Amino acid sequence: MKKIAIIGLGLIGGSLGLALRGSGQDNLHLVGFSRRPEAAAKARQRGAVDEVARSLVECAEGAGLIVLATPVLAMEPILREIGTVVPKGAIVTDVASTKVMVVKWASESLPEGVSFVGGHPMAGTESSGIEAAEGSLFKGCVYCLCPAEGVAPPAVETVVSMVNLVGARPYFLDPSEHDSYVAAISHLPMLISTALVSATTGSPAWREMSRLAATGYRDTSRLASSDPVMSRDIYRTNRESLGKWLDLFIREAQGLMEDITSGDPELETKLRKVKEARDRWQRGEVAPSEAAAEPPGGLGRFFLGNLLSSPVARGDRRR
Repeated sequence: MKKIAIIGLGLIGGSLGLALRGSGQDNLHLVGFSRRPEAAAKARQRGAVDEVARSLVECAEGAGLIVLATPVLAMEPILREIGTVVPKGAIVTDVASTKVMVVKWASESLPEGVSFVGGHPMAGTESSGIEAAEGSLFKGCVYCLCPAEGVAPPAVETVVSMVNLVGARPYFLDPSEHDSYVAAISHLPMLISTALVSATTGSPAWREMSRLAATGYRDTSRLASSDPVMSRDIYRTNRESLGKWLDLFIREAQGLMEDITSGDPELETKLRKVKEARDRWQRGEVAPSEAAAEPPGGLGRFFLGNLLSSPVARGDRRR
């Protein structure tokens, strides 16, 4: 049996366990750990893990693959602690929404002979906790992979195999590139959503306005319901990239307001151009680089065994 440790049993960690358990791979033994005993018990009850560890050390000991699924700022002390017991040859990955700091902490904390492959599934909901976990959460989603410098090729291959097993599509990025991109398409929307809710609910007229709020407000404000701890950690570990995109957003918003105020006759043309850009994206007409979907060359054998024999893995590798 191959021991996989999942540290953190909330939405993503729980969903990952459920997806791996539902992948048909009977040779995997999933061991989970959460600092919240009630979350660990619920994860075991739901079948997200086969066993619940009593401590971080117990969870990491003897594991061939360790997945960190905690808020970002919790990962630094966790990496330091498991670094004292993680076996040589093991692979550590994570699911954090920022990568530069996590890759740095891993390089400082993990011993020689242990590989780190940063990961970030582009999946989730505004809900949090093991109660919201779903085995289908990763189906068809892009799963960003940011291998640490000098990582052993078989370690990358192992994480690619895990990504394939849960039904996601691997997408390789440099950590800095990743953080800049997600600042724009994930973290900035979350910040804007939060600011919108703060501005509107803080208004003396909110009681009356709230009765008028419908689908537009609900859709735009959805991300304000994200887990506050997760959001805080994202902002703190990606503030430089987020700040650059926020500055650009503010300039764009101010430019639109100036066009509105001045009665710019080209306003409709500008709005139409933006609408068309979004429509093209929704139709899937903005294709990413094919190279980004392929792992680095020279990959060796899979740690998890003959996982590429599974239909999901074979299909994703051919995409």
